[in-house]
Amino acid sequence: MIKSVAGVAILPKHRLSCHCGTVVLELDLPDGIVNPRRCDCSICRRKGAIVASVPLSGITVIQGGESLKLYQFNTNVAKHYFCANCGIYTHHQRRSFPDQYGYNVGCLEGVNPFALEPVPLNDGVNHPADRQG
Repeated sequence: MIKSVAGVAILPKHRLSCHCGTVVLELDLPDGIVNPRRCDCSICRRKGAIVASVPLSGITVIQGGESLKLYQFNTNVAKHYFCANCGIYTHHQRRSFPDQYGYNVGCLEGVNPFALEPVPLNDGVNHPADRQG
């Protein structure tokens, strides 16, 4: 649980916004940032975001819902959302835990994600949902 990043308090209700400010979300973060991570799957390698998760009920769209665009690929299970205006990835419904949203820590208002280093790396190339049981 990370309750502060470089002196910036992580609020129990913290706002997240895209670069241009069109999309604004409110996240329920009563425990702060939990389990921040990077991933090396094909999309995460390219977007380079640090991601943490909240339950599906933990994100509320405050403004710009009509500007959120959906991108899906491969199994089409995960739902990746980004701002249609500035292109910034804000959040996604997770493939491995579809009852959670992953959110872009770099979009949390006032938070510099580089202050979180080092951040663990998940093996998204060998995704657990791709493994045969």
